[in-house]
Amino acid sequence: MGYSLGVDTGGTYTDAVVIDAEARAVKGSAKALTTRDDLAIGIGGAVDAALAAAGVGPQDIALVSLSTTLATNALVEGQGGRVALVAIGFTGADLARAGLAEAMGGDPVIVLAGGHGASGGEAAPLDEALLASELQRLGSSIAGFAVTARFATRNPAHEMRARDIIAAATGLPVTCGHELSARLNGPKRALTAVLNARLIGKIATLVAACERHLAARGIAVPLMVVRGDGALISAQMVRERPIETILSGPAASLVGAHWLTGEQTALVSDIGGTTTDVALLKHGLPEIDAEGALVGGHRTMVEAVAMRTTGLGGDSELHLQDEGLAGGMRLGPRRVLPLCLIAIDHPDMVYDALDRALARDQPGDHDGRFVIRMAGAGGGLPARDAALLERIAGALPLSGLLKSRLEIPALDRLVARGLVMLAGVTPTDAAHVLGLSDAWDASAARKGIALMNRKRAGNGLHRAPDAEGFARLVIDQVTAQTRDTLLEAAFAEDPGFRGSDPRGLAHHPLTRAGLAHHGGIIEMTARIGVPVIGLGASAPTYYPAVGAALGARMILPAHAGVANAIGAVVGQISQRATGTVTSDGAGRYTAHLTSGPALYPTAEAALAALETALRLDAHDAAIRAGAAHVTLTRAQEIKGAEVEGREVFVEATLTVTASGRPRMAH
Repeated sequence: MGYSLGVDTGGTYTDAVVIDAEARAVKGSAKALTTRDDLAIGIGGAVDAALAAAGVGPQDIALVSLSTTLATNALVEGQGGRVALVAIGFTGADLARAGLAEAMGGDPVIVLAGGHGASGGEAAPLDEALLASELQRLGSSIAGFAVTARFATRNPAHEMRARDIIAAATGLPVTCGHELSARLNGPKRALTAVLNARLIGKIATLVAACERHLAARGIAVPLMVVRGDGALISAQMVRERPIETILSGPAASLVGAHWLTGEQTALVSDIGGTTTDVALLKHGLPEIDAEGALVGGHRTMVEAVAMRTTGLGGDSELHLQDEGLAGGMRLGPRRVLPLCLIAIDHPDMVYDALDRALARDQPGDHDGRFVIRMAGAGGGLPARDAALLERIAGALPLSGLLKSRLEIPALDRLVARGLVMLAGVTPTDAAHVLGLSDAWDASAARKGIALMNRKRAGNGLHRAPDAEGFARLVIDQVTAQTRDTLLEAAFAEDPGFRGSDPRGLAHHPLTRAGLAHHGGIIEMTARIGVPVIGLGASAPTYYPAVGAALGARMILPAHAGVANAIGAVVGQISQRATGTVTSDGAGRYTAHLTSGPALYPTAEAALAALETALRLDAHDAAIRAGAAHVTLTRAQEIKGAEVEGREVFVEATLTVTASGRPRMAH
């Protein structure tokens, strides 16, 4: 009998679990710190410890599956490689309406003539000469390319030709929009392609690190990766389409939550180091977002679980606010390294900087914060950014690095590129001060918390009487922001409030009064009416108070800290192929195939040809994704219009789904 090995690489921890799927039993699990400079170290530590805990050897493993929050975290934090967008047949106004200017963040955009019409016919020739000259001008400052063309889902010829030209000229990875979605809306498809291109290097590094350790341990089995909708795909496919791993970790957590608890309907809240992910488990299955995954403010065309991802985690950056006399605080959305963790690797530097700051009468703006150089090339940086990066060697206090306020935006850009990381006070430090956690250096955490408490509020007073009191305020802030996140998700999912503003309802005074069980002239009560399943290593620390604040039944299952890794190996493979048939008149029905548009005399003939092609595409994709036995299902939607009293065919959309369990090694 073979066992399954699940691995989840998050922003802070890498988890591994060994499962006997037939007996529905966890044989062993383990955690290790995610090692950003060499992911294989963290993966190896977790995998080796899980195998030892389970008492099984490498030869006993029949399947390995990987889930990750690295792609989700990168989008939430605005990180990723420098890419160029090649937009064919679009205007600048088209791209601006989709929010691409903000998403590009200064990365280059090449606008070319070309593209096709709605029927698949060429609207204008592709400007290959301009593309070639622009590629030469960009040089080596780009890590990858995204290509999108008008109506490429009806005819992908120009995207494919541009891809071939770019690959031949640069040798860099190229993402085509039509490969990621068969739906219309070119600018939105362009955004999805850009995000995919930015993630290729990060996810390829992760997959390679996992494969490297498995090979070293002699585990020669298929490696699968969890997609954002909870299905599995092969490691090779995810290298080409890393965008499909956004919400991979959260999707795996939903599958794991159901497997662990057996609950059919519940809100699942998974807190990690960087994000809190909330979704509804309905009839034992995760809901799929019909509009496409929304992550980091970007609405993509990726099929994924209907998940609300918030930049709130155990390692969220703490911001002190000056509103009002008493002031306040806010956590996230950016992740920073906790002081208690950085002090493990750099104790002398951290303690010296904290002690010097505590000796001063009033802390400076950057006291208690540090910067760490990460691996990665700094090509294509503006002069100010490059000069700042040059001064960062290893780890050092932030107060001694910045020469002026003009360098703060440059530092933020380096963080967004993943070239440096910041360290500072986080909820994890507060948990160490209060004795809720003892994983790392509690003394460094206490010094950092005490330093933050010395920054006075608008009334001139400290926010708390001592370090413990300030730490309690930080933990209370985690509770408050998690409560609000769950309330927004609950209002969004409740059919009785469809069309309303979930955020407005969550923050409404009547909602607050109901949760507080107001008992004046009017008595009010409100609570979350379904169970809440709390997942994540720190869920036992934060979530009992969240459950009490919401009046909800809070479930904290055994193995909640490795639910993602469990979900990674209990799912199945699922691949979809979607196509359309359109008509511009009687006797003219166009099936939009991958090879290009094909004309047929009847709608039935066009649909039959399309279905044949889609069945082949879906079946082949499922086999490439690693499925052993494939089952095909079809879904069809036909749109018509009434003209002079008779129904006229307008368009049909056909989807073929191929699914099956992954191949197991024997």
